[in-house]
Amino acid sequence: MSEDTTPRLGASDQPDAHDADERTDGQLGLGDHQHPADGSHGVDRGRLILDGLRGAAAWAWRFLLVMAALYVLFYVVGKLWVGVLPVLLALLVSSVLWPLVTWLRRHGWPSALAAGVVLLVSVGAFVGVLAAIAPSMIEQGQIIVRQAGEGLQLLRDWLAAPPLNLQSDQVSAYVDQAQAWLQEQASRIAQGVLSGVSTVGSVLVTFVMMLVMTFFILKDGAGFAPLLRRFTGPTAGTHLTEALARVWRTLGGFIKAQAMVSFVDAVFIGIGLLLLGIPMAFALAIITFFAGFIPIVGAVAAGALAVLVALVSKGFVTALWVLLIVLAVQQLEGNVLSPMLQSKALDLHPALVIIVVAAGGTRWGIVGAFLAVPITAAVVTLIRYASEHLDLRTGEIQASQVHNLTPEGDLAAARAESEAPIFRLRAQQAFEQAEGERGQARQALGSRTGELAQTLRDRLLNPILRRGDAAEPTDAADPDAVALDEDAPDERSR
Repeated sequence: MSEDTTPRLGASDQPDAHDADERTDGQLGLGDHQHPADGSHGVDRGRLILDGLRGAAAWAWRFLLVMAALYVLFYVVGKLWVGVLPVLLALLVSSVLWPLVTWLRRHGWPSALAAGVVLLVSVGAFVGVLAAIAPSMIEQGQIIVRQAGEGLQLLRDWLAAPPLNLQSDQVSAYVDQAQAWLQEQASRIAQGVLSGVSTVGSVLVTFVMMLVMTFFILKDGAGFAPLLRRFTGPTAGTHLTEALARVWRTLGGFIKAQAMVSFVDAVFIGIGLLLLGIPMAFALAIITFFAGFIPIVGAVAAGALAVLVALVSKGFVTALWVLLIVLAVQQLEGNVLSPMLQSKALDLHPALVIIVVAAGGTRWGIVGAFLAVPITAAVVTLIRYASEHLDLRTGEIQASQVHNLTPEGDLAAARAESEAPIFRLRAQQAFEQAEGERGQARQALGSRTGELAQTLRDRLLNPILRRGDAAEPTDAADPDAVALDEDAPDERSR
């Protein structure tokens, strides 16, 4: 009998679940070469993609909610701008005068008296400076008015002389175009300055409201933080106290930086006017200083006034030199000095300062350009405070590394640091839960692939093998039958 070499699947030859899982993993493209470095098997890429999409969707709808809230906020502020503007200006002025009021209060002055004295002295100093330069401005202004006609006639003669050789009607047309352009620019400037303030009476009302709000902020501002803590509770109150203290310091830094920029502009332009012998040089320097607090238009108006004075008093060449000096100082201030000082005082990147000033000026005019930087700085301060406490809760920094302005800030930082182990435990539990879910997914995948392999064996491979076993008796060569066939001729011969 020849040895049967036909392959059969017995009980011992059945592949176990592990082997089936390994084969099916390889067949399904989940072999070891495609698994992560940790040696995990059967990672469902679709599940990972779905988890990522869920996270992106969660961030997306929260972002949309924040944008919708900001849109509603800007819409309401735009409708109430006449009332909001004096409050914002009062906050800026109070942030500058607050150190003086605090110093007087520490030396035994009552809050109301300290606030009133500081406010009156500040307003008096402002009015005094204006009163000091007003007589000179009026006197020189009358001279400028008388010389303005002569200067205009000189300009016409210069345009009609070689090398331009313009006709009188052409000169008149150019002069009319220049006057129309100036009137258009003046109208735009007025609209920007008075955005939200329609009349001179409204301007005066805004100024008076600003002074009143400034007085009450200086007088009662010290009690605002305790009241806020009692209203919001100890946990939220500590955060609000420290966050608002940082915002308050940021606003004061903005005014100081803007004052420094205006002072530098006034000094350099004033020196240039003195060297060129321009009349009213000191008065023009003072105007340049105060105009510097109005972004863009203030510096342009002060520079135009200086050029006009030089033109009617010293001639065209001197006016051209004044124009070059003003442009050079303004370029230095706008592109280097102002972004550098404001970024240092407000801890903002210079590029961000330029972007927000342009955006605020485009949307809300001069007032928007002026308030864009302090508002942006306040928002960035709040974001940094929140990020700082996230670092404390994750254990990336310690409370001793945080520089707080208030005792409540120290308490909030210590509390956040103490919560770091809890957050780490939660993160570990979340990681273990995710790993457990991945393990269950791999186990379910292995079970499904094992069932698939068993189904393939039962329905395809085993029937083929059974048909092969049934065909063996007819196809195999039996030795005894062969022997009988060999003896058959002898039997027939007999």
